[in-house]
Amino acid sequence: MAINWLLREILVSGRKNAVGAYIAPTYSSAKRISWTMLREYAGNIPGVRFNEAELRCDLPDGKKIYLLGAESPDALRGLGLSAAVMDEYADMSARLYPEIIRPALSDFGDGKALWIGTPRGENQFKEIYDHAVQRMNEGDPEWFAMLFPASKTGVLSQKELDDARAIVQDESQYLQEYECSWSAALVGSFFAFQLDEIDSKDQIGNVPWEPNLEVITSWDLGMSDATAIWFAQQHPRSGEVRIIDYYEASGEGLHHYIRELKNKPYQYSKHFFPFDVMVRELGSGSSRYEMLQQLGIRPSIVARLPVQDGIEAVRSLIPRCWIDRSNCAAGLKALRHYHRTMNQRTGDWNSKPNHDWSSHACDSFRYLAVGLRDGDEDADLSYMARTGMTAGGQRVIDPGDGSFG
Repeated sequence: MAINWLLREILVSGRKNAVGAYIAPTYSSAKRISWTMLREYAGNIPGVRFNEAELRCDLPDGKKIYLLGAESPDALRGLGLSAAVMDEYADMSARLYPEIIRPALSDFGDGKALWIGTPRGENQFKEIYDHAVQRMNEGDPEWFAMLFPASKTGVLSQKELDDARAIVQDESQYLQEYECSWSAALVGSFFAFQLDEIDSKDQIGNVPWEPNLEVITSWDLGMSDATAIWFAQQHPRSGEVRIIDYYEASGEGLHHYIRELKNKPYQYSKHFFPFDVMVRELGSGSSRYEMLQQLGIRPSIVARLPVQDGIEAVRSLIPRCWIDRSNCAAGLKALRHYHRTMNQRTGDWNSKPNHDWSSHACDSFRYLAVGLRDGDEDADLSYMARTGMTAGGQRVIDPGDGSFG
């Protein structure tokens, strides 16, 4: 498909000496994958010639198509291109398109690009795919994107898919190679399947704020590191959850986040927080619960659960979610990245998530899932009954569970 698209773009170009490029991760892979196909599909064009030493196809009117490798991006500078194919773009340098290919396509003002390949997680290929989907949703005719999971194309039999799935060590390996999963490329990803499922059902896209519904927030509070806030609306009858916004910042005080909330046009109902909002700080002697109340926010404290139980709550919530791709881009990236690691010595999966940059967004989403699951229960009163903590952070009974040592 890509070779024929490239041929057509160059042949119908009104520009003499138009140049097209098929680019693979390496020069040898470009030759191995596409040289035979290029010769086959262009072979019947009158006057065509092939230069195997340079992997070049010479077409009428001085037009040319090159097969190139991306292993040395700067070696491709200086090309003036009318069309380019980047095959397995996820395996190429992130510099290749913005610094080299895009300027080359600008030389004549009408260049076109096609990206194809297998997902490899959150990288430049995912970013260009998301950009294309967003532009399509906005009605821009210059952008187009499609995803072709093997389970939906019918190219492979179900028996072949079942056999391939049976031999993989981790389900994410199958999801990446056969089901085009952006999340599964990170082996051990917690939410790969659920996110890809709702994406395939167009539940990730343009999700506008509904002014007639109140907004729920969920928070993961950081001190020296990031604070992450999700903004959601829940339909009272259907139970569908609209994830309309996401905000994250580092090194800011509570005043900053309250100001961000007030600057948005939303009307708020509940604000979900983890249990540690009740704990008093040594310096001020006050808990962040009290500070938030003074700033006009009444926290609802979600049940304190093992992390794995919270992860299962998120997995149950995601199928009911419609997520705004643009406003929640950073949060979505974190949800896709969140993963467990493997013990290299034993070959077993670690039970706990890997703690990295994605943890704050995912912890905050976990509190949202648990808070919504608990329904209309007064979460902070329920929490106090379970733990014996008052709003000021003082223990009045000891539950004997070791929660606070």
